[in-house]
Amino acid sequence: MTDREFLMLAVESCRKGVDNGQTPFAAVVVKDGRVVADTTNTVWRDTDPTAHAEVNAIRAAARALHTIDLSGCVMYTTTEPCPMCLSAIHWAKIDRVVYGATIDDAAAAGFNELRFPARKLAQEGGSKLKVEQLNCSEARELFGYWKKSGKSGTY
Repeated sequence: MTDREFLMLAVESCRKGVDNGQTPFAAVVVKDGRVVADTTNTVWRDTDPTAHAEVNAIRAAARALHTIDLSGCVMYTTTEPCPMCLSAIHWAKIDRVVYGATIDDAAAAGFNELRFPARKLAQEGGSKLKVEQLNCSEARELFGYWKKSGKSGTY
């Protein structure tokens, strides 16, 4: 599968997460061309402000692979990782993260993420992590999907 196809898996997961009352974020972890984790944001469900999709994906991938070293993995996430998530991705030793919507897109939708570019954080922090944006209108459209769901007023 291509980067775009894996990112679209995250987009579809995100829609399901929104349908289940969560915010519009999802992530997929892939190793050797195989999906090992497919998660959404579960902050509200878990009453856990750290339950971002990327953190949930790292937890699920580590369980599935029986290791905390996720070298050789790629994460596909609907939105540019926030600094907390990017740090967790770095610590998990994921090789590359590919995202669709930007952190500025999330801010424009009303999210109060720390607006520090993920690529810049990785570079300035000395991380080997490769951070790439894949222009994906479907990822940006998830914020509108969430707002139309009627659940955005509770954020």
